[in-house]
Amino acid sequence: MSPFARLRPHVLRYRGQFAVGLVCLVLTTSFSLLGPWVLRYAIDDLTADITRAKLGRYVGALLALALAGGLFRFLMRRIIVGVSRAIEYDLRNVFFGHVQRLPLAYFHANRTGDLMSRATNDLNAVRMMVGPAIMYMANTGMVFVVSVGLMLSIDPVLTLAALLPLPLVSTAVKRFGSAIYRQSERIQAQLATLSAVVQESLAGVRVVRAYGREAVETERFRRENQAYLERNGALIRLQALFFPSLGFILGLASVLVLWLGARHVIEGRITVGQFVQFNAYLVMLSWPMIAFGFVTNLFQRGLAAWRRMLDVLDAAPAVLDSERDAEAEFDAATDGVAPIQGRLEFRNLSFAYNGHPVLDGVSAIVEPGQTLALVGPTGSGKSTLISLLPRLFDPPRGTVFIDNQDILDLPISTLRRVIAVAPQEPFLFSHTVAENVLFGADGAEGVDLVETTERAMAIARLDKDLADFPKGADTRVGERGVTLSGGQKQRTSLARALAADPRILLLDDVLSAVDAFTEDEILRGLRDGAGDRTSVIVSHRVSTVRHADLILVLDAGRVVERGTHAELLAHDGLYAGLHRKQLLEQALEGA
Repeated sequence: MSPFARLRPHVLRYRGQFAVGLVCLVLTTSFSLLGPWVLRYAIDDLTADITRAKLGRYVGALLALALAGGLFRFLMRRIIVGVSRAIEYDLRNVFFGHVQRLPLAYFHANRTGDLMSRATNDLNAVRMMVGPAIMYMANTGMVFVVSVGLMLSIDPVLTLAALLPLPLVSTAVKRFGSAIYRQSERIQAQLATLSAVVQESLAGVRVVRAYGREAVETERFRRENQAYLERNGALIRLQALFFPSLGFILGLASVLVLWLGARHVIEGRITVGQFVQFNAYLVMLSWPMIAFGFVTNLFQRGLAAWRRMLDVLDAAPAVLDSERDAEAEFDAATDGVAPIQGRLEFRNLSFAYNGHPVLDGVSAIVEPGQTLALVGPTGSGKSTLISLLPRLFDPPRGTVFIDNQDILDLPISTLRRVIAVAPQEPFLFSHTVAENVLFGADGAEGVDLVETTERAMAIARLDKDLADFPKGADTRVGERGVTLSGGQKQRTSLARALAADPRILLLDDVLSAVDAFTEDEILRGLRDGAGDRTSVIVSHRVSTVRHADLILVLDAGRVVERGTHAELLAHDGLYAGLHRKQLLEQALEGA
């Protein structure tokens, strides 16, 4: 499907407004074209006999045409350009919604700054293509057709002389248009690179300053900015040649018309008024020729930008609901379905990232209300295992079950509504502490947000830090939580997961930056307030998982040990060795 075909549904959604705008365009052009007609009769009539009444009548007619044309020109621009803004709004929502559903691997391979550039600068170029470009194209097309028709009615020979340079115009547009398109693509790509450099430098400003790399980053930005300047300069040079070339060609037409038209007036073939009218239409015809180049530029830049946006929109989402899943979601919203109890089961689960095996034959059952702990060295597959439960990645069919249902048969929205995740690397938004905590609970029906926030922060032991914050829970944490310590970030992330009141709670090494005393308080609070909630905890600390109902020890993606804390210590395997090592480290720290 062509890029224009992909854009057509978004444009046709506003076909009614476009139709009204085009009516205003027709009226605007009509009043403009009537001006030279009135001027012709005014000159011929006043040449024969000048009176105050005649002068007033013609001046009034020209003034009325100018006022009417100005009014409808205002309405034309307001409607058509306004519709282009509405299309831009729709496309931005579509683009952002699609980006939200892209797989995590997509963001590993594409820079944030590049995606931001496509959502802003590229989209603005698309807006110019579907708004001003369409408006100018319709306006210039109508002016060209009607003007040429009127010019032919005045003097066909003179009209042919005026149109002789048109093949040169077509050649110039074709050659310059393709060059402008290629250069526009290079400019948009370089702008995306420049945006990525700015985004990375600002996001990592603490690292940049810690290593004294300010000058290096500034030079890096200067080089990319210089490249952007040079590519824009190349486009400006193309445009600087394009528009004067059109002007020169049209100037040749004016010289021919002046020479031949003056002879026709002298010979009496046309009147002075008709000659003035003809020249007025020729001047009006000059703008369509020049505007055609401008519209060509807008279309080429817009098309290049739209292709870049389609590169993102054509990327497949990470996971998709089938039609049966969508129907199940509809039934859940209307008739209700059996609530999720939280029974988890892994049946000989094997999983690979891009062909690289990460999990191999993992099996386990966790009953509702129980706690499963995952322990093992770095890279053993612990984080991957819990990322499969909310379908951040899709596991193979028949390997992961919730309440005896394959999670691939559960609608994603239903699945993620009952699961909350506190990730290994907590991400906080640049809002207040309370707003970050309520991120997963805001909007839930029948929920006391104040009580929910207080209870979640109390379990996460974040409440004891509020007194040190300038505005308590209403303190802004800064970008990515820059004003908080590592432990405070983790506890805020934990409170956010608890505030969602999930049936299944996933904690991915979320207490690694918390001291032992606070960790013990948090774990006690989690056990006391768990109720029938199923929990999966990933940790490197034995102290964090010792109360779990089932502990799986993973190594190289395989379960090498399983059991309770006491059973694994008695087995004297990998888990017991890890326990002894951590006890020794604690003894050395206390010495």
